[in-house]
Formats: sequence, structure tokens, C-alpha cells
Amino acid sequence: MDNFFKRLSLTGFAVALSTAGYAADLPAPVIEHIPEIPVAAGAFYLRGDIGYKIYQAPDIKYGTLDFYDEEMDGTFMMGAGVGYKFSDHLRADLTIDYEFPAEAKAKAACGLCGRDYSIEKADIDVWTFMLNGYVDIGTWNRITPYVGAGIGASYVTTSDITYDNGGGATGTYEGDSKWNFAWALMAGASYEITPNLALDGGYRYLNIGDAQSKKFAVGGQNTRIEYKDLAAHEFRLGARYTFNSMRTATAPVYYEPQGPITSNF
Repeated sequence: MDNFFKRLSLTGFAVALSTAGYAADLPAPVIEHIPEIPVAAGAFYLRGDIGYKIYQAPDIKYGTLDFYDEEMDGTFMMGAGVGYKFSDHLRADLTIDYEFPAEAKAKAACGLCGRDYSIEKADIDVWTFMLNGYVDIGTWNRITPYVGAGIGASYVTTSDITYDNGGGATGTYEGDSKWNFAWALMAGASYEITPNLALDGGYRYLNIGDAQSKKFAVGGQNTRIEYKDLAAHEFRLGARYTFNSMRTATAPVYYEPQGPITSNF
């Protein structure tokens, strides 16, 4: 019986030594870190915007008659566009915006009126078609400030052109439409809700050129009312959806090397 227990003890000791040797021969596990992949460059995006425009006072005249006390109401706008992200810092888009009619008002000297001046009014609405470029400065806590500029064309229409000479003498003139060169300067910031979806809040200075009425004859002149230097400060809120924008997790991945493992025993 004693010999049996001695053999059993020696066998267990040999197995323990063999296991320890096998473990000593195993290589250390390899830890592979998979880096984070930033928002994919070279991706298309769609955008939509709403906003409010505050117009600068335009310069209004009829031939040699300069109007005075010019002003123009603010109005709302909405727009959409498609863009392309070239890199983490550079993107561009094509946009179409429509602004709802804004009223332009002014006074014109009038010696034959019931008072010394007539009150001139007109509604002006605008379509803009712009090619815009942006520089995304960097991203901090999902916030990316940017600056940009744009060029394009505006289609400006006048309507409901009226005059009031006092004493109940009122009338209308026919409106007209025209194309202009347009340009813009932008600044703002976007907030990344997901890797694909971002909110965008920004400011845009937009110059849309001139507007005009149809020609008509009055006071010995046969010309148009011209509304020059139409420009506005826009405050915009929108959203951008970027396609094929993905990130991967940064958690380390553990794995053991493949292939046979040999023992010294």
C-alpha cells in the first residue's frame, strides 16, 4: 500500500512539472489596438436649412429721382442642398434657397401730392443658387466651427408695387424679375449628433444684387424703379446627413497566435 501511494505521489509531481513546463513555453498574449477611424472623407451629404434675414437699407431710385428713408423688412427663408466632404477640413455644396417676400419702403419727393412726399412700397422675393466652400477648423466635444464663402446667382422678383401720394391718391406699378450675380460669406459651427447626422447653426452675409419694376412713364421720365444693393444678414439653423460615415471601437482585441505549440517534455 505504501508503494502505491509513493507511485501516485511521484506521478502527480511529474504531471505538475510537465504542466509548468508547457505553460513556460507559451508565448505572451498579443494585445492589438485598433485605432479609431475618423468620419469618412470622400462622402456625400444632404443638407436642409431654415433661417431669418435682416436686410440692409437698399438704395431706391426712379431715373433721376432719388428716394429717401429707405428700409426693408426682414423675412424668413428655407433651403436645401447636396455636398461633398473632401477631407476632415474641406467640403463644398450646391444649395438652393427661397426667401419669402419682404417689403421695401421709401419716400419720394412729390410737389403735386397732398403732402411733400409719396410713400412707395414693393414686395421682393428671391431665389438663390450658390456654390459654397467651407473650411472645418477642428472638432472639440463634437463641435466643429467653420468658415466659408459662396458664389452663384439670384433670381429677384418685385410685386405689389404701390404708391400713396396722400389725399387718397394711390396706384400701382407692374413688377419685374431679373438675374443677378450673388456672393456670400459664412461662419458657424456644427454639432455631431451621430457620425452621420449633424446640426448646423450659422451666420451668412448674402449680397443678391438689384431688383427692378417694369418701365413706366411719369414726371417726364420713362424708366424703372430700381432697388439697388440688396444685401442681408442671415441667421440659419439646419441639419446635414453624411452618407458612408462610420467609426470603429477603440477597445483592445486579445488573440493568441496560431500554429502548433511544442513542449520540452
